[in-house]
Amino acid sequence: MATEIVERTNDSVTVQVTIPLGNSMLESEANITCALNEGGCLAAGAALEAFDTDGSPIIMGETKWTSKGKVRKVYQSPWGETQIKRHVYQSSKGGRTFCPLERDARIILTSTPGFAKMAASKYADMGSSRVLFDLEHNHQRVIARSYLKDLCDAVGAIAQSKEETWSYEVPELTTPVANIAVGLDGTCMLLTTSGWREAMVGTISLYDREGTRLHTIQIGATPEYGKATFYERFDREITRIKQSYPDATTIGVADGAKCNWDYLSARTTHQTVDFWHAAGYLGKAAEVMFTGKRRERERKAWLEQACSRLKHKVGAASRLLKEMEGYRDAHELKVEPRKKLDSAISYFTNNKAKMRYAGNMKAHLPIGSGVTEAACKTLIKQRLCNSGMRWKEKGAAAVLSLRSLAHTDCRWEQFWSKIGQYGFSMAV
Repeated sequence: MATEIVERTNDSVTVQVTIPLGNSMLESEANITCALNEGGCLAAGAALEAFDTDGSPIIMGETKWTSKGKVRKVYQSPWGETQIKRHVYQSSKGGRTFCPLERDARIILTSTPGFAKMAASKYADMGSSRVLFDLEHNHQRVIARSYLKDLCDAVGAIAQSKEETWSYEVPELTTPVANIAVGLDGTCMLLTTSGWREAMVGTISLYDREGTRLHTIQIGATPEYGKATFYERFDREITRIKQSYPDATTIGVADGAKCNWDYLSARTTHQTVDFWHAAGYLGKAAEVMFTGKRRERERKAWLEQACSRLKHKVGAASRLLKEMEGYRDAHELKVEPRKKLDSAISYFTNNKAKMRYAGNMKAHLPIGSGVTEAACKTLIKQRLCNSGMRWKEKGAAAVLSLRSLAHTDCRWEQFWSKIGQYGFSMAV
């Protein structure tokens, strides 16, 4: 297998690759990958060298920096390690050194931005062991676990540090935005220091006039990040979206937790408690009002009719509440059944003003918080709550920042375009 640069100009490099064919297609494909990786390393090295200086002194502020000569350095690229010599500078006062190539090529630690993007994308979706397996067996790239985690923590740190100042554009939508649904929920994850704690998830969904969801922004925060800090960040996202679509109706959708509505009520013009949580409480009431196997058919019929009324009939929540209260007052119930029925009555009492489902259906507004609950699973549960996982705050926060970007359409590419614009050192 032979790979070499056969021509180089100011703006291009030509690499010649000779690939031996194997005894099987799988072997040939492995040889192709290996040869292309070798060629990629050569090309990446040439591309990096194009960002180096000619060794002349440079002025930064009022300080003159002078090259100490070319120093050899190994960089990680998507195709493998590439080793080059580049100028390293130091001021006349001594102290820290400075490498213009690393600034201008947007190097992250010792990784090219392309490899950092590849590794961070995989680490956002898989544990470190699976990422290392994937890199080795699918890309013929072998790196240390410690380097992978340091690299992805660095990228995650940029995402976190720029949450306040970097804004992201909504993708171009085919139809006008009529409604903005804001959802909020929490789910538990295991921390090494404090056990099971609640992590926060917020969603902002854009809908057209027919009720079709056009785009969803997903945001997550680890438990130690703090609810107050999460709310500040979520506020910025909501404000930006409202400014982008000033004529859209804003609706808060969540379960019945009081803390959710303490936040959402002040930021939305309409509030709707999740229909499926309400239906679940009707199911509890049905179990008490129609007890026993002999009344199973009657129980199912009542529950189906009650859910239909709740969704389609104006004022149904109040009428169902009276029906449940009437049954409780008219019957002597044992302790456990009474607790179950009381929980349904309390839920409807506290949330009936947010159960205007018939009006929502007519106006094509959402009635469920499924988008937010799905975000809890995709952002947190599927990555941070796998068997045996316990997290330190820093590592969990880095992963969650990456997943929030990767799972919101168009944000991943926008984030990396900003890295390309500002570079790692300036972003940090």
